[in-house]
Amino acid sequence: MTHTPDITRPPKDLIDALKEIGAATVSGTLGHMGFRNPHMVGPVAQNRGKSIVGPALTLQFMPQRPDLFTEGEYADPETQLHRHVLYHAQEGDVVVVDARGDMSSGVFGDMMSTYFKGRGGAGIVIDGCMRDRPNVEKLDLPLWLRGWTPNYHVQTSIYPNAVNVPIACGGVTVIPGDIIVADDDGVVVLPVAMASKVIEESQKHHDWEEFSRVKLMEGGSLQRYYPLHDDARGEYEEWRKTNRLR
Repeated sequence: MTHTPDITRPPKDLIDALKEIGAATVSGTLGHMGFRNPHMVGPVAQNRGKSIVGPALTLQFMPQRPDLFTEGEYADPETQLHRHVLYHAQEGDVVVVDARGDMSSGVFGDMMSTYFKGRGGAGIVIDGCMRDRPNVEKLDLPLWLRGWTPNYHVQTSIYPNAVNVPIACGGVTVIPGDIIVADDDGVVVLPVAMASKVIEESQKHHDWEEFSRVKLMEGGSLQRYYPLHDDARGEYEEWRKTNRLR
């Protein structure tokens, strides 16, 4: 029987706190902390207006090689590792797939996506494609992909090689259990060890930015209000006393 490892999931309070912060703010905060490019290049939002935060279940594809892969192996569904990553799915999990940017292999389709949603999965991120778009779209499952294809997952040039191992997705290293933050701006990888600091710094940024947005809409000086100049700090503190922030 095929065995694949599970992940260590981050504390729920971290996930809940991050749901109040967008991908752009997380990315910018990480950039200031030394993680210069946590944004996956390639996967883009397929259903606008969706946002997710959750731990990463990872699936790695590799190029097909005749001594390592034959179509006959897949006569037994339980040898198909793209199924096994879904077996680990718990409520709020995000499946992240290194499909090597391949545009001709549909990693998951209608039935696999239905199973994943039924397990409470939060969303799917693939550096590659999916299939069965008309039916998958009915699920309203948050997706970040390169595109769509009618081909199944091993029809052309890649095959699933490993589950819950470190992968590269969209040019970013993803460790199983990393926190994925995704919205219309894209997908950001947040290491669990950096999450508390990101939340703290992002909240500070959010608070003064709300004040600055009000002032800029009133025609205020960009030099004074964005970023918030020290001379405007007292004005901001007074504004906070009468404006409740989340």
